[in-house]
Amino acid sequence: MKKVWPILVVDDEEVMSESMAAWLREDGYRVDTAPNGQGALELAKSTDYAICFIDLKMPGGMDGIETMMEMRRVRPDSSIIIITAYATVDTAIQAMKEGAQEYIVKPCHPQEISMLVSRILKLKKLQSENVILRKKISRQYKHHDIITKNPRMQEILGLTQEIASLRSTVLIRGESGTGKELVARAIHYSGARADKPFVSVSCAALTETLLESELFGHEKGSFTGADGQTKGKFELADGGTIFLDEIGDISPKLQADLLRVLQERRFYRVGGTNEVSVDVRVIAATNKNLPEEVKEGRFRDDLYYRLNVIEIHIPPLRERREDIPLLAEHFVQRIASELGKDISGISADALKILIDHDWPGNVRELENVIERAIVTSHNGTLEDGDFAWLTQRNKGGQSWDVPDVPLSELERRAIIAVLERKQGNVKEAALALGIDRSTLYDKLKRYDIAH
Repeated sequence: MKKVWPILVVDDEEVMSESMAAWLREDGYRVDTAPNGQGALELAKSTDYAICFIDLKMPGGMDGIETMMEMRRVRPDSSIIIITAYATVDTAIQAMKEGAQEYIVKPCHPQEISMLVSRILKLKKLQSENVILRKKISRQYKHHDIITKNPRMQEILGLTQEIASLRSTVLIRGESGTGKELVARAIHYSGARADKPFVSVSCAALTETLLESELFGHEKGSFTGADGQTKGKFELADGGTIFLDEIGDISPKLQADLLRVLQERRFYRVGGTNEVSVDVRVIAATNKNLPEEVKEGRFRDDLYYRLNVIEIHIPPLRERREDIPLLAEHFVQRIASELGKDISGISADALKILIDHDWPGNVRELENVIERAIVTSHNGTLEDGDFAWLTQRNKGGQSWDVPDVPLSELERRAIIAVLERKQGNVKEAALALGIDRSTLYDKLKRYDIAH
């Protein structure tokens, strides 16, 4: 491969700088020299040097440390190597503290210089390729934080573009953890309302009374603790979008109130007598089968038809396994950075384990599994051993003898068993169940499970 990385040598001793430049030119690099710091900075203004060798002791004006600090301001991506004839712990510490990548001691040896330059440029090449690859992947597979190359998901993303500027109500269906809110945000931020509020409400997280106040606001004195007038989420979303998550869980009374808002775009605050008018686009989401809920009388058919103007069904992760490597790499990079862990990627064997898993908790479960692996890993790459517990859990699930009890009772027993195994740690239990903590807290309350 042709070497095109430019290198700068800064040394007041002409024999030293020209000797080093000659060695590097023999290796095929383009090399410039400067006798002092001022000359080096002038050259750096017009050339983006990959590596700068800077002598620590230079008479008059700027010494090596000052030159390095100014060079880092002009060319922050340049790797600085300090050259010194006075190698002490103090000078090494000072050089490294101020941003030097390496330091070498005079007299310099050609082989040492070649190996050092080769190692630094190899790393720079990998970093450069990594940036290019990530930008390429981002352009190809990422849209408003949705990462996918699955054909069905690509169709959904195309649909979000088509309907983005409409006011029509959208119903997003999909299993828990598939990314329904991300799709809702993609719709909002792709259209004419992008600069207006996007307000999200979890309809399953609150009681009927609290949810009513949360959605529509309340007047002073309307209930105990109502010390003043409070705007609800519909008012806060005026001009923008309100996302009603888990819409299938709202009470019959709130179903009627919501139907009126969809029909008339007006409502009353709790305890209020004045109508409030809003211009809000409604996007609702559910993991329930709403037609079945309508058939069973648990959900109003007129509200269902009002919500279901445009329907989007998000496939579960097990039906788009080609997205698992993309999502896994994305989560590794993001979570490792957030946790301050030096983990660069995930091995092929580890990816095979993830691809083979069925992911009942979908993308949210995958994110939780990656976080757990990063927390417990002691390597620079996630290996198959970091996911051994996942394969053991899969094997254990295959031999489970399912009792003849209602599904809700099965869920209650599963939650109790996992909580006992995790010594009451809700975060760990949620991770094992493949759900987020807020969802688990909702279920604990619903089933009256002490924790």
